[in-house]
Amino acid sequence: MVSREGRIGEQVTECTYYTLKDRITKKMNMHYATKTVIENGGSAGIDRVTIEEFSENYQQNMRELYRQLKEDRYDPSPVLRVMIPKDDGRERSLGIPTVKDRIAQATVKRIMEPIFEKIFCDCSFGFRPGRSQMDAINKVEEYREQGYKWVLDADIKGYFDNIDHELLMKFITKRVNDGWVLRIIKSWLTAGVVTEEGYIPSKQGTPQGGVISPLLANIYLHQLDKVMTERGYKIVRFADDFVILTKSKKKAKRALEVVKEIVGKKLKLTLHPEKTVITNFGKGFTFLGFEFIAWRYKRPRKKTLKQFKNKVRKKTKRQQPWPVEVIIGELNPVIRGWGNYFGNGNVKRLFKRLDEWIRMRIRSYIEKRKAIKHQNRRIPNAVLRQKGLKSLLTTLS
Repeated sequence: MVSREGRIGEQVTECTYYTLKDRITKKMNMHYATKTVIENGGSAGIDRVTIEEFSENYQQNMRELYRQLKEDRYDPSPVLRVMIPKDDGRERSLGIPTVKDRIAQATVKRIMEPIFEKIFCDCSFGFRPGRSQMDAINKVEEYREQGYKWVLDADIKGYFDNIDHELLMKFITKRVNDGWVLRIIKSWLTAGVVTEEGYIPSKQGTPQGGVISPLLANIYLHQLDKVMTERGYKIVRFADDFVILTKSKKKAKRALEVVKEIVGKKLKLTLHPEKTVITNFGKGFTFLGFEFIAWRYKRPRKKTLKQFKNKVRKKTKRQQPWPVEVIIGELNPVIRGWGNYFGNGNVKRLFKRLDEWIRMRIRSYIEKRKAIKHQNRRIPNAVLRQKGLKSLLTTLS
């Protein structure tokens, strides 16, 4: 059953869905959700059941999950929290649900996502179908060309860890008021996490790593998108990373006050006082890995460049026993991915220098394996290309 708003003949976007259980538990929906989870791979959760092991008893496991969902017996396991090393030496936490719970989340998400996509604002680009980080970057540049030179560069403290469960459920209920769906979502939010120290209950937040977590995070910050858009502000958001562009410093200051009110009072979150700043394109700022400098210049920020070089160093360590062709095969996806993302910046000189540095690393690797000294320059670029080494410059359009 659906409650609709709007006249007959008009496009209906604002409506509330009351009965989604049958759509969610359709075997075809569960099949496609499972296919997505299996294709995405990932580690085992707290039950230590891998995707391969789950697939070995696929029919039996899916029948059991289907019955649990249909008979209201489904009860998720706690999330396994692991610490993932970052390129800067720090760590970030990642929550890994069990394979069964990932499939259940994907099953619900496949039906819920289109419902919320109808109301999400155009300013939101993160974890949405058909949208990307580069779309967000292009939108920032579009506003710059329209004369929006001042920027509120905002940062929410520990966003994913501090989402208020009660508020999130309230926001979901505005669109999906099916008690069965709401109970399942609440069970995911409160399932808790397991660390090396033991079980920790979940009183707030949504673990990064869950299949449905990005959708829930977008639902929560949709409240910010909606208010800022309705008030005429040019906001560009990718997950919890967002900027607001204005034509004057005065309007940027006003935008900051509005954001503080929404984030603090309506969402019960906190802006990071040191990382939330008012700036302009002349002074420069960073967004989604790009450093905007001067009025028409952008390049990878220093931190991002350092992370890329650390990845290259890690993959070209000279102590490895593999043939150079294997090393190049591991390195090429890193080169292509980084080049494709940052290739629309002002990077031609940078890419040329990085290509030379990467070739030097590969030459040193070959020299070490062959125990040849002082011959770094004797391996021509053409030989490295024959071995399959890709170039950052070739990713430029």
